[in-house]
Amino acid sequence: MSTAPHKGPVIAVVGPSGVGKDSVMSGLAVANPGLRCLRRVITRAPEAGGEDYQAVNDAEFDALVRADVFVLHWGAHGLRYGIPRDIEKLRAGAEGVLVNLSRGVLLQAQEVFDDFRVISVTARPEVLAGRLAGRGRESATEVQRRLARAAKPLPAGLRQVATVDNSGDLCTAVRAAQDALQPERA
Repeated sequence: MSTAPHKGPVIAVVGPSGVGKDSVMSGLAVANPGLRCLRRVITRAPEAGGEDYQAVNDAEFDALVRADVFVLHWGAHGLRYGIPRDIEKLRAGAEGVLVNLSRGVLLQAQEVFDDFRVISVTARPEVLAGRLAGRGRESATEVQRRLARAAKPLPAGLRQVATVDNSGDLCTAVRAAQDALQPERA
């Protein structure tokens, strides 16, 4: 009999900008109170909106890196992102911890976390274009760059990946993600 405390898996939710990763994560957390959402640290202005994140500037981010606060950190789209080490506290006793990760850091995350799963959220290109334009955070040129990157595949070598289409009703996407997280029944 193991005396080690239960630790839920780290569940990376990934996909292109505008696909609705944060909406799917929020829906999953509401549908399953045993799931926790991790708040990332981002070098993005606090008024930029979108997900719930800890906004820091580059100097603050550098100080956090030097203090070894992050279990993972990376750069993407001109910003820097960090996953605090306190993710392990969230995992203790949780059914899982949902975290919005970039595709480029998935293999590293798979090595860092002993129980790691990926939910890849997709949507049709016209849906992505409309969502990106609607949020107003990027210029038309940046929207086009993000759409061009949307088809980029996940890295090879990931062990547990489920794909969820979020082109339509959010409830349908959340149900699909819930089904993907259910353990296989014998």
